[in-house]
Amino acid sequence: MKATPETLSEDYHAAGLWDHKTLDGLFRETADRAPDRLAISDAPNRESWTGGNPRQLTYAEAENEINRLAAFFRMVGLSADHVIGLQAPNTVDTVIAFLAALRADLVVSPLPLHWRQKNVLRALNSIGAKGFIAADRVETRQVGTAARDVAADLFSLRFVFGLGSDIPDGLIDLGPMLKEMGDDLEFSGSERTDNADHIATICWSRSGQDNIPVTRNHNHWLTAGRETLNATSLADGAALLVPYSLSGLTGLGAGLVPWIACGGSLHLHHPTSLAGLADHANDIGADCVLAPGPLAHTLDRKLSHRKTKILAAWNIAAPRATKFVAKHPIVDLQIADEFGLVAKARGPSAKAGAIPLGKADGSNGCESGPAPLEISVSAQNDLLPDAPRTLLVKGAMVPETGWHSLGGERNLPVNSDGFLETGIVVEVEGDSLNGFGIPGQTAPGSGDLEAIDEIYASFPGVREAAAFVVEDEVLGGRLQVALVPNAGTVPDARAFFAFLDAEGVDLAKIPNRVLVLTAIPRRDDGSVDRQRLTLRTQRLPAVVA
Repeated sequence: MKATPETLSEDYHAAGLWDHKTLDGLFRETADRAPDRLAISDAPNRESWTGGNPRQLTYAEAENEINRLAAFFRMVGLSADHVIGLQAPNTVDTVIAFLAALRADLVVSPLPLHWRQKNVLRALNSIGAKGFIAADRVETRQVGTAARDVAADLFSLRFVFGLGSDIPDGLIDLGPMLKEMGDDLEFSGSERTDNADHIATICWSRSGQDNIPVTRNHNHWLTAGRETLNATSLADGAALLVPYSLSGLTGLGAGLVPWIACGGSLHLHHPTSLAGLADHANDIGADCVLAPGPLAHTLDRKLSHRKTKILAAWNIAAPRATKFVAKHPIVDLQIADEFGLVAKARGPSAKAGAIPLGKADGSNGCESGPAPLEISVSAQNDLLPDAPRTLLVKGAMVPETGWHSLGGERNLPVNSDGFLETGIVVEVEGDSLNGFGIPGQTAPGSGDLEAIDEIYASFPGVREAAAFVVEDEVLGGRLQVALVPNAGTVPDARAFFAFLDAEGVDLAKIPNRVLVLTAIPRRDDGSVDRQRLTLRTQRLPAVVA
């Protein structure tokens, strides 16, 4: 199944931006030339946050598992272009399942780990998923049990598979199943000759209160992966440490795909502490560590191998990159939602450079041809000349035809503070993009704040509530809430969080802190003054629960 118009595909192929290799095909090539090279390794502490013992596989061993699982998918009746959901943390089993599904010509939809059962159900139903692969647990969350309940409500799901050591009844445990099949499972190969142009994944972008599917083929992914690979200059067989879940442009485009493209060793990590990430990198002698941009400075001080590069990922929720004297090479990775990325190595000044508007890289050095990524911004508002503008992207890594507005619409409303009501905003200086900003009325990953207000206000004993975003110099935008109780009552913060959990509220909408007030500050037009709430939180830390 293809989503890119044939004429556009032909242009990308002619320019040398796309070719005919698939992700799993590139993996097979490395397995053929370096079968004994370490391919994938679990984090040593895997058992503490998900089921199953830590594993590590050579390329030959991983290729064998990929082939057998792909054959199993076909044997049970999953055929080309069937969609299969995947919600599992960073483990060897997850990577094998992902590549095996691609080998079987399935479309994989990696789901964010923070999604609740209702989010998973809505997403899988909207894309007509035929199968679902889920881990047994992620820390204390029973993901496998939730997957079983999703299957009970979604009749189109024909198969629900489990990964881990404690798979609930109702799920097909892939580990024992493949062992029972032994060597009888043989994969016969794909019948398609142009697989690289067919849809490989359906990831998810946030727009308001909706999760929007974003389809990508193998060539989209490889174009994004090469952007990262070129900036980091990773050699053949490089060791990469990836703490991001494999469910979006950061984890896949800057982690999994560069690993496949350089035929390296992928070391998987579940983030619990920065010290743990640094120790893991030091233990394996990592050539590259993918990490949140705001943590790059601290991570730089903790790494012991001079050769280790830090791939610092920045997104809409992150504060601006700061200049510091670095001991290790830094490559800044700017993530434009699920639609594009730019990787740029820092120079001797150790200052993050601005991204030029226009073509990030003309094909074969020719500015007249298509590019991996082209960046522009919407027209300046004459009434509000200082207002930020919407980011526009197109190119061989962008799964859209023509310019795509990351605000969701071309003409977005601007509020009285000069912020776009929804979508991604940018700061532009001259012909360069200085960074991403946080929209005034939208919380990163959470959606429209007014809709979140209604969720918080439904807590018993609360008269009104207002969500707001507070800038954190390390972690970026943090969601907080102000509650106004009914007369004679005092809200219990623990009870409030328990209420949100019981209601199955999306984890991205769970606030970081609770502020109890006698009234919500409002503007003259009656709308919530969220800026005053932010300032009040900074002035009155004692009343923050």
